[in-house]
Amino acid sequence: MTEIKGYHAHVYFDAATVDKARALCETVRDRFGAEMGRVHEKNVGPHPRWSCQLAFGPDAFAQIVPWLALHRDGLTVFTHPDTGHDLEDHRDHAIWMGELLPLKLDIFG
Repeated sequence: MTEIKGYHAHVYFDAATVDKARALCETVRDRFGAEMGRVHEKNVGPHPRWSCQLAFGPDAFAQIVPWLALHRDGLTVFTHPDTGHDLEDHRDHAIWMGELLPLKLDIFG
């Protein structure tokens, strides 16, 4: 089995929901110690919407992912493991909460 180094949860939002997304990410950071990335008000990487990344270790998965499922307040959250194989992590091992959106996977070559 490929070793999972950690997880990334990407919270998607738009101009109308940016404050809600920021508050959600800050809560996860403060409550669970996840590393919060920038609140990108533009599309970055393979992501089809504005997003903010939350990074956390495998030991925090059982606390963070169920909490997000219950508290995402209508926002879409895309979660994937970090195994070092970006294409597979984003394409084959994805966990979606909310709307399933097409990622821009061609960036992984």
